[in-house]
Formats: sequence, structure tokens, C-alpha cells
Amino acid sequence: MNHCTDKFVYVFMRNLLLISISMLGMLAASCVKDKPAAVSVYTAPPVVIVAPPVNDTTSLRSYLALGDSYTIGQSVPVADRFPVQTVKYLAEQGVKFNAPEIIAQTGWTTGNLISTLDFSAPVKSSYDIVTLLIGVNNQYQGRSKPEYADQFLILLNRAVLYAGNHKKRVIVLSIPDYSVTPFASGSNRASIAREIDSFNVINKTIAANAGVYYLDIIPASRLAANDKTLIATDGLHPSGLQYKLWADGLVPIIKNALK
Repeated sequence: MNHCTDKFVYVFMRNLLLISISMLGMLAASCVKDKPAAVSVYTAPPVVIVAPPVNDTTSLRSYLALGDSYTIGQSVPVADRFPVQTVKYLAEQGVKFNAPEIIAQTGWTTGNLISTLDFSAPVKSSYDIVTLLIGVNNQYQGRSKPEYADQFLILLNRAVLYAGNHKKRVIVLSIPDYSVTPFASGSNRASIAREIDSFNVINKTIAANAGVYYLDIIPASRLAANDKTLIATDGLHPSGLQYKLWADGLVPIIKNALK
């Protein structure tokens, strides 16, 4: 071949090589899967579990308390929480319990408690006593009564399950009436009281149909209208003195339930 022919062949082969490399690159790129998009992962709400100390013994009774700010004892010392006082007074009468396990948080509705239990079960598989007090935030947030009824039934069924399916070892507490507290000043106190009563009709009816115990703490809560020592320093929640009244009501029920 002459010089011109050689140059033509060289240029042709070079271009062919470049085209081949380009096509191979495109083919390789088409075989690589796209990088997965970021996936949103549901994060369970923080669980407020006050578990018994590790040195508790299996020879003692167990108590699970489910609820909201009233069960966790918002604005009072730990020793003043009604589950803790209840265990204390039972021990004085010879009925020994481990420290109560408490699953509760200020602001929780029935839906919040259900969600928490869905993702974080109680420490033990079953308990000698289970209490359930929930609903004030459903009322305060203006949530519907049908929703409350449906969700309260779900929670009560859970409570019975946690009590080893012993219905008589489950105690429902009514929603206390905060309309008598300084927090309700400037609000329609009568309307709040009526709403609380209507929610309590629901939980009491469901408790009766389920065959569990029911403790009406409305009378004790309404004593605070004329006795401010029954209200915590935050002007809304019960004080340790009022929680003692609740514990006094629970003690005989629990003793009877354990017979």
C-alpha cells in the first residue's frame, strides 16, 4: 500500500476503535442497576418503661401500669405515683410486690399507647395485676368518642392478655376530672366535666362487658375543687395526696383479685 492508503486505514481503524469503546461503555452503563432511593424507615415512639430493678425476685407479685401522665405521675416524685404508693400500702398489709412496671407518658392518647405497645412489649410475658387509665388526652384533643371506644377496647384486651387472661386481675381506672384545677381557669369547666363524664361512660361500659374491675376516681379528683393540696404544683395534675386516695381504692380491689 502507498502512504495515502496506509493513512486512510489508520484513521478508519482508530475511529472504529473509538466507536467500539463508546458502545461498550454505554452497554456497561445500561447493565448497572440504578442506586436504590433512600427508604423512609418508621421510627417507633420512645417508650417510657419504668422497669423493676434487676434485684427484684420472682417470689414477689408483679404489677403493670398502663396509661398517660396520671400513671407516670407528672409533676410528683416517683414515690408519690399511684402505682408506687399502691405497692407500698399492699406491702404494709403483707401483700408483697416487685416495683411496678409503668408504661405511660404525658400527652398520650389511646392511639399513642397502642402504637407503643405494638413496637415495645412489656418486660414480662404476664403480670399478677394490670391497671389501665387512659383517655384524658383524647378528650382534651377533641378526638371522637367512637375512636376512643374502639381503641380503649383494644387496650383492655391487651391488658387482659398481659394479666395472663385473668380478667379479674385487670383494673380500669376512670379518667379524673381536671375541670376543677387552676389549669381549667378561663375554660368552660362544666363542659369539660360533662365531656370527661361521657368518656368515662364509655370506659366503664367496656370494662363491665369485659368483666374486669373498675375504680371510679372521679369523686376523689373533684375534691380538689375545695382542697388545693390535692393538686400538684403544675396546677393540673394530682398531687401525691390525691394519688394516695387512688391507691387506697386500689388496695382492697387488688387484695380481692389475688384471692
